[in-house]
Amino acid sequence: MTLQQLKYAIEIANCGSFNEAAKRLFISQPSLSKAIKELEVELGIGIFERTNRGISISIDGAEFLGYARQIIEQTEVLENRYHGERFKALHFSLSTQHYAFVVDAFIKLMKSNDNSKYEFTLKETKTYEIIEDVKTLKSDIGILYTNDLNSKVMNKLFSDSNIKFTPLFNVTPHVFVGKNHPLLNKKVVTMEDLASFPFIVFDQGEKNSLNFSEEILNFSNTNKSIVVNDRATLSNLLTGSDGYTVGTGVLVPAFNGDEIQSIPIESDQIVTIGWISHKNIKLSKIAAKYIEILNYDIATKYLEFNYCLL
Repeated sequence: MTLQQLKYAIEIANCGSFNEAAKRLFISQPSLSKAIKELEVELGIGIFERTNRGISISIDGAEFLGYARQIIEQTEVLENRYHGERFKALHFSLSTQHYAFVVDAFIKLMKSNDNSKYEFTLKETKTYEIIEDVKTLKSDIGILYTNDLNSKVMNKLFSDSNIKFTPLFNVTPHVFVGKNHPLLNKKVVTMEDLASFPFIVFDQGEKNSLNFSEEILNFSNTNKSIVVNDRATLSNLLTGSDGYTVGTGVLVPAFNGDEIQSIPIESDQIVTIGWISHKNIKLSKIAAKYIEILNYDIATKYLEFNYCLL
């Protein structure tokens, strides 16, 4: 086993493809495949599972890649130390549903980091892709929700992907609306109240089902709907129209001021917001720091007593 083979395996995992990894590594695909095959034979495990649709990381492979990344990181520390560099670049990647409080904590992480070099990734994306990113180690952490409607499917996905779900807090559903919305004078809204207004939802692509919907209540019978791909567009539509969306009710005034407001929905549904990570990979110090910041913000800034902090 060589450091080069470890770097090859990590690059394939990052790319999700032997062909793309070979291009980035400037070697031929047959040479890359041969190096990985020799490594798998030496270790007695299959690191990657090859299918007609591409590759996936095996359970043994995920464990191996966790150790491989640690070895390569420590190697870089040594190289940097003896090449006169004091700090090595920190790496942290986060995939999430579209939550402003997640971004707020990410900004605080950036500001608290005193390393002169870092490579951070924040990816607001589709629910299924969050799970895939953590499963394939493209992201250290994923943030999403579960509830009674999707928990069976989500828990099976977590189990099949060797992923652990850690709860952050429970909420009841709220609508987000602009500050001039006709319903803003109500303390609680019903589905009937919302029936005449456009429902704004996030696109889930080919995985567009209730199990992967980011909106935490089923409004499938709505007469008006708008599909968007990003939070900026959603915010513009909320502030400029009488549309609404459904979410946690957690607001970050620093991003939108009072332009967007939340109203509780009359519902007995309980939603659990949590973070996911790979079972076989220990959180890095920077990832653990992010979770610490997120927990602190939730406990001190966003939750009222009617929320259940876990």
